[in-house]
Amino acid sequence: MKITFMGAGSTVFAKNVLGDCMLTPSLQNFEFALYDIDETRLQDSENMLNNLKASVGSTVTIRAYRNRKEALRDAKYVVNAIQVGGYDPCTITDFEVPKQYGLRQTIADTLGIGGIFRALRTIPVMEEFAQDMQEVAPNAWFLNYTNPMAVLTLNMINAGIKTVGLCHSVQAAVPGLFRLLEMDQTNVQWKIAGINHMAWLLEVTRDGVDLYPEIKRRAKEKNQTQHHDMVRLEMMLKFGYYVTESSEHNAEYLPYFIKSTHPELIERFNIPLDEYPRRCVHQIERWEHMRDEIVNNKSIEHHRTHEYASYILDAMETDVPFKIAGNVLNTGLIDNLPKEACVEVPCLVDRSGVTPCHVGSLPAQLAALNRTNINTQLLTLEAAKTRKKEHIYHAAFLDPHTSSELTLDEIVSLCDDLIEAHGDWLPKFS
Repeated sequence: MKITFMGAGSTVFAKNVLGDCMLTPSLQNFEFALYDIDETRLQDSENMLNNLKASVGSTVTIRAYRNRKEALRDAKYVVNAIQVGGYDPCTITDFEVPKQYGLRQTIADTLGIGGIFRALRTIPVMEEFAQDMQEVAPNAWFLNYTNPMAVLTLNMINAGIKTVGLCHSVQAAVPGLFRLLEMDQTNVQWKIAGINHMAWLLEVTRDGVDLYPEIKRRAKEKNQTQHHDMVRLEMMLKFGYYVTESSEHNAEYLPYFIKSTHPELIERFNIPLDEYPRRCVHQIERWEHMRDEIVNNKSIEHHRTHEYASYILDAMETDVPFKIAGNVLNTGLIDNLPKEACVEVPCLVDRSGVTPCHVGSLPAQLAALNRTNINTQLLTLEAAKTRKKEHIYHAAFLDPHTSSELTLDEIVSLCDDLIEAHGDWLPKFS
């Protein structure tokens, strides 16, 4: 049996996911098949994982593949963590070209003009994965960690692949909120649903008592001084519910915060413009120092993380149910979001696979906010499917942040400039 890791050159993330699997008894007879287009990083990950296998006493098999189809052949599970185009040149392009139009971003990996083009260069690669899987691993489950989560997960589902999209934001939302507001997390129960990076804390209680009044009281007080998560608290105070993903992300999913006509908002809400390029530079520099410590460390250690992958695989192997927050097709799960959308909802995992839970209707204002993001996601998919520039323009016209800053003609010009700047990283659009 085989677990294939696509993008295995992401050595630290491979350690987290596959290290977790090494510590899971039901997965000890599996081969871990590693694939990456970067030969050096692939070798680094293979070395690291072999050292980790010995260190933790696992009986899994580690094998690096140079042929993608062979890496996927007969896989039971496929974990996807690729990044097409990397920091240089593609992330730089996603940020620098829009700056020429006065359009600023923070992360640009999910929505916004950067998220649109990240999707457009990633989807063709994912389509090749889907074609290979249909041929050599038609029954495999595809666990997608790559952003933009909703668009890429939908693309794989539409290609007939059993797919669930996985993110960290739901697990981290309530613990992070309670730490920020200095509240006790003991025996807290919550319910979260929406779309990836914009799911909503619909209920939060302790012993049946609603904790939202106290959360909002503290949030209003907290936002009187600067801190790292001001946008989320402001959105909760204005729209009534807390959103799962960080303030730096949500600042660019909305038309309210990054505005050239109101530059004072950047300081007021402590919004870190160009945050993702800074992180990339830091990670590249950090990797140079960490490489020997991780790759060649014979006594490397690992403790099971909060990543869902190993728990999902364990539930499917053992038939012991496990609950996750999964990104799946909206098959009537959230009544007031489009059926074509990818939604993030509670899911039960067992030997039968991933079974999403029906949520019902979101509060009207939350569904409305989600739909503004879904519009751009679905039109990005349409552009990828048809290879027509007009649908790239449509996706950008309807993007909340882009449309709040630029005119229709400016958006067309920006899209054309980004298509040219990306060059061969994109397919040809007519």
